[in-house]
Amino acid sequence: MITLLIQQFVKDKENIEDPAVRKAYALVCGGLGIFFNLCLFAGKCFAAIFSNSIAILGDALNNLSDAGSSLITLIGFHLAGQKPDSSHPYGHGRIEYLTGLFVSVAIILMGFELIKSSIEKLIHPETVIYTTAALIILAVSILIKLYMAYYYTSVGKKLNSAAMKATATDSFGDAGSTLVVLVSALLGRYAYLNIDAYCGILVGLFILYAGIGSAKDTISPLLGQPPKKEFIDKIKNLVSAHEGVLGIHDLIVHDYGPGRVMVSLHVEVDSTGNIIDIHEMVDAIEKELSEKCRCAAVIHMDPILVNDPLTDEVKAKTKDLIRKLDTGLELHDFRLVKGAGCLNIFFDVLLPFEFKMTDQEVVDYLTDGLHNINSDYHAVIEVDKAYY
Repeated sequence: MITLLIQQFVKDKENIEDPAVRKAYALVCGGLGIFFNLCLFAGKCFAAIFSNSIAILGDALNNLSDAGSSLITLIGFHLAGQKPDSSHPYGHGRIEYLTGLFVSVAIILMGFELIKSSIEKLIHPETVIYTTAALIILAVSILIKLYMAYYYTSVGKKLNSAAMKATATDSFGDAGSTLVVLVSALLGRYAYLNIDAYCGILVGLFILYAGIGSAKDTISPLLGQPPKKEFIDKIKNLVSAHEGVLGIHDLIVHDYGPGRVMVSLHVEVDSTGNIIDIHEMVDAIEKELSEKCRCAAVIHMDPILVNDPLTDEVKAKTKDLIRKLDTGLELHDFRLVKGAGCLNIFFDVLLPFEFKMTDQEVVDYLTDGLHNINSDYHAVIEVDKAYY
């Protein structure tokens, strides 16, 4: 069904970075989600009334909240698709992350409320009568929720949408919680075990777990998570393919929402090259990144001295010193400046955020190490961090 609807209503469906296309996907998936959840809410309310089951009622209310969540997701995609303006020059793409967070909060609140109601019924138990119609409704509900989880996951991966993935997680959790309610109903009807309140608590915990998990997924991009390795590798490969590029460093990705990514990086070039030619090459790289990676790129060029015996010798000694500290460490922007009675060695060292030594300890280690190699060496070191 979802495939047919997408083919019918989503034009240019492969252009997933286009806000208009993402909005069309959201309208199809959100509209279908609202329809299914309202149907399930009505059916489970009918079953809960005739069975007097807190677990089924809680499951019904969860479906109602899901319909509301789908509506919020639709609104979020609509707002995220707005064009940049003077107040938000980077666009409104992060609203998509916020809607995912709102959905998660709604899920968590629903979980708490269901646990509270189930505990009250555990303290004051009531007779529960499970009808055949209730059992059928629960079984059908599980199948529908699994289908919803499937199509939300599929579309969420395609769009790389935190909001859509959060809704998929919720749908899968709903299928699990409804399965628990169905087992409770079967035991109540055929084994005469009244565990309705206990199952209500278990369903609440299911919902709570799903809500917390999806909240983590939506908070991470808002706080500033690192870009995907595939995206970084693609950028590095495209830039390195240009003959005049001798090295890449200080690569930073700014994510302002799906389809709104800005990239800045430094490229090392031969200091003896023609500056006009190098500038044209950098412009060409920025344009290529824009077309192939769908990002706005800003590139700074760092001229370095190549084929200089003294520079190559000191750089090799510096690299050996760094490798003794950790074989994974990198240096860049290496250059020599002769001073009065000393040789100034300028370079940056790239340290992981979780590196075992502090930045200052690394600087002191390298400074002392180079001085021990040659007392005329004077190191001027900057510490960089990898933002990917």
